[in-house]
Formats: sequence, structure tokens, C-alpha cells
Amino acid sequence: MIMDLRNSVLATFLSGVLMLTTSSCKETYPPTNLTQHSVIPLPASVMATNQTFVLDEEVSIRVEEGDESFKNEALRLAEMLRNATGHDFEVEEADKPAWFGNSIMIKKAAEGQPLPASGYVLDIQETQLSITALSAEGVFYGIQTLRQILPSQVEKTGELQSPVLIPTGIIRDWPQYEYRGMMLDVARHFFDVPAVKKVIDYLALYKINTLHLHLSDDQGWRIEIESWPNLTTHGGSTEVGGGEGGFFTKEDYKEIVAYAGDKHITIVPEIDMPGHTNAALASYPELNCDGKATELYTGMKVGFSTLCTDKEITYEFVNDVVREIAEMTPGPWFHIGGDESHSTEQEDYEYFMSRAREIVKSHGKQMIGWDEVAHADLDETDVVQFWAKEENALLGVQKGAKLLMSPSKHAYIDMKYDENSRLGLDWAGPSEVDDAYNWDPVHLVEGIEKVDILGVEAPLWAETIEMLDDIEYLMFPRILGIAEIGWTATENRRWDEYRVRLGQHRDRMKAMGIDFYESPLVPWQEEASFFMDIEMTGEGDE
Repeated sequence: MIMDLRNSVLATFLSGVLMLTTSSCKETYPPTNLTQHSVIPLPASVMATNQTFVLDEEVSIRVEEGDESFKNEALRLAEMLRNATGHDFEVEEADKPAWFGNSIMIKKAAEGQPLPASGYVLDIQETQLSITALSAEGVFYGIQTLRQILPSQVEKTGELQSPVLIPTGIIRDWPQYEYRGMMLDVARHFFDVPAVKKVIDYLALYKINTLHLHLSDDQGWRIEIESWPNLTTHGGSTEVGGGEGGFFTKEDYKEIVAYAGDKHITIVPEIDMPGHTNAALASYPELNCDGKATELYTGMKVGFSTLCTDKEITYEFVNDVVREIAEMTPGPWFHIGGDESHSTEQEDYEYFMSRAREIVKSHGKQMIGWDEVAHADLDETDVVQFWAKEENALLGVQKGAKLLMSPSKHAYIDMKYDENSRLGLDWAGPSEVDDAYNWDPVHLVEGIEKVDILGVEAPLWAETIEMLDDIEYLMFPRILGIAEIGWTATENRRWDEYRVRLGQHRDRMKAMGIDFYESPLVPWQEEASFFMDIEMTGEGDE
């Protein structure tokens, strides 16, 4: 009996020592503040709870089995963390995944939960981090937000040192507009598949979900059409300034579409017509009213070319082109251009665009056109892309069409930043970073309401750019502002607050190798000092 009592006392003593030792060895961290981390676009709501989740090699990622799309997002997160830290993060599936230690949960929201289809909830607690959404797209956006909360070293292979301290709190978030896009002109100067993939990577981080590819213009035809092969062999052989040009094979284009789709980005192909068509007219003489092929063009003027609108061969051509591209494009939209067709009589223009629109519809796609197409027959399935004339935007809405907002003086990111910019045009500019941010789609054209607007898009025309660095210089940082306009509620956006958040993305853009324009309007900050303030002082909002 005495021996049993002694053993019991000894066991209790050793247990207490073990608990004390364990407790004394446990790392403690100063409080953190989630609201001090710069997320672009600004989320709908951020609530900080001022504690810390520790991300280290012991963290597991858990997902409910049976949903491959959610599992793929869990694997994406694991790969991102593995690439950044060098540690393998196991993804575990279960009927009802349970928390165990420090873990990350990818969860499907219950039906009926007040969360839009592409929204998400990022809930960070001391030992639990969860991303909850109704769709895989929502999970993807939650991962991008988490990625921005992490130090910029997450963008480099093997650079993120663990443990990583993540501030606790809850972010609830969803987009304001269905369509949040950028247009890349690959016709004036051609950009190959790796360059386009880089652009897709950049857009994905900032929750832009559409890439509009301007695939044809006077200076070049950039997409293989098997039924009209000379479009690329001849029409794609040059570019602005007389370079060698280039084009996407069908396999190239499919690769781009698949790569974008994996990142929840829809490709919108554009074949500009009836103007901006000299590359096609030089390739096939029968598309000209006089039956003679034009010369290839390497200049920058617009408005001089037109398809022959009263020849049936023209509509056979349009049908073949739309059919072959539509077959490779899973997204709902097909862009038929329609801008600056100054050499086409107005009556002929309206007749052509109405027929082209019907061809697009016959191949299961919805038509998008620049705002001049408002003069053609339209209905509620069509989209008018406002870029120049307010009266065209209003006319499109009166006919039932939706609007895609791309005001040239704000959203055209091919404009110079100022008179000293090394790249860009200036006919609608210059356009500094604040010009690209300080506009609202709803208040841009009197008589237009939010219900009329499909979304926003930032066109990047390529007259002055020839390489990926040039794309980056004109994209960044203006594309971040366009992303926020498309995502964040107008009442939550303020330039003075945004410019500070933007300044905190300097090191992230550098880590990604982006050649961005360091606007003097932005208080650029080195991330090291920013994160040091959070981790060491735990100060709240200033």
C-alpha cells in the first residue's frame, strides 16, 4: 500500500515536471494584426483576433474526399508551400476531416450559406486555418489571399523560412463584378506561349478571371486557321516595325486555354472585323472588293482597312474562323472587334456586324464588341465594351446588352504614365496610377446602373512593347487598381488607403521578377521593415 502511494506521488510529480517542461519549451509569439497585411483587391471584411498561427513542416492540409476540384486546390496550396519552403505538406482526405495539431482545412460551404459562388471565408485561428467556399474557384481566391498574407519570399523557390507566423482573424470576401479582365494585344507585336502564361500567373494572384487575347489586326494574324492557312503563313509573318511576327498553332492556343482554366481564368478570343483586317486582306485577295491582295502593313495607323461586306465569301471566311476558334474555347464569349472601321460605310458596317453576331451565336458563343457595335442588332446575350463613346454605351443598354467597362483614359494600360515614360502611347493619357484607380464603373456614364454592367477590363495594346519586361512595365502597378475596381465594393475603396497597400507590394513584385513602374505617387515600402513592425511590436492600425 505504502509502495503504491509512493509510486502514485512520484508519477504525479513527474507528470507535473513534464507538463512544466513542455509548457516552458513551447514557443510564444507577440500578438499580430491581420488588418495590417496588404491584400489586393481589398476584401469585403477583415476581422483581426491578434494571435498567431504557426506554419511549419508539421502542418497538414485536410480536405473532404469525393470532390476532386477541392482536392486539386488543396494540392495547389501544398505545392505552393512546398516550393517556397522545401518541406512536403501532406494532403489528407477523409469523409469528415478532423482537426489534428496545426492544420489547414479546405472546406465546402453548406448549401444555403450566405456566400456567393466565387466567394470564400478565410478563418485563421491559433491551431486551425480553414478556407471555406461553395466552389473550387472560391477556394482558389482564398489561397491567393493567404499567399498575399505570407511574406513575399513565398514567391521564390526555397526562400520562405519556417516557422512562418500568420496573423489570426477572419476574412470574408467576394467579387462585385462577374467579369474582371485584361486584354493583351498579340497582334501588333507577337508574344509567345511562355509570355502569355506569365501574364496569366500575374492576373491569378490578383483575382482577375478573364484574359482577352486580341488575335488579329492590320499588322498580324496570330491564330492558326486550318481552312485558311495563309492567314498565319503570310499574314502572321510580320509586326509593327517590321519584325518577324509569329502565331499560335492550335496546340499553342489550347495550351494557353488549359493553363488559364487551371487558374480559373477564362480566355476570350478576339478577331477584329470588319476593320483592322489588313493582315487577312493581304493573305486572301478574295476578301477585298477589288479582288487584289493588299501589302503587309507594319505601321501604327488605324481605320484604313475593311473586309468586303457585300461578298458571300466574306461571311464564309468569318464562319470558318469563328467555328475553328470556338471549338477550342470553352468560355462563353467571342469578341468580334468592330472598332475604328472608318473605311466601311455605316450601312455596310451595321449589316456586317449583325451577320457576324449571328455567326457567333450559331457556334454557341455570346458576342462581345467594342462600343461601335451598339449600332448593330443586339439583345440581352450581347456585350458592348465601352472604350470611347458614352452614347454607344447608352445605346447598347437600351437594346438590352450588358456593358464591359474599359474607359480609355482610365483603363487603357498601354498609355504612358507621364510624359517621361519609356513606353506607351498618349492619345488618351497620360494615365498615372491614381488615374487607373480613381474611377467607378457605375458613375462613369450618366444613365448607366450597376445592373447594366458585366464587369471591367484593362486593355494593353502592343504598338510600343516587344517583350515581357515591356508588358510588365505597363501592367504594373496599374493592373492591381483595375483588379480592385472589379472586385471591391466602391464604398470600400479610397485612393489614400489603397496607395499605402500598393506600396507594400513592392517586394512581392520584385520577388516575382516583375519590371514595374515605381510611381512617385506611391509610398513604396520594403517588406522587411513592415513585417518586423507587426511581429515585434504587435501594433494595431495606425
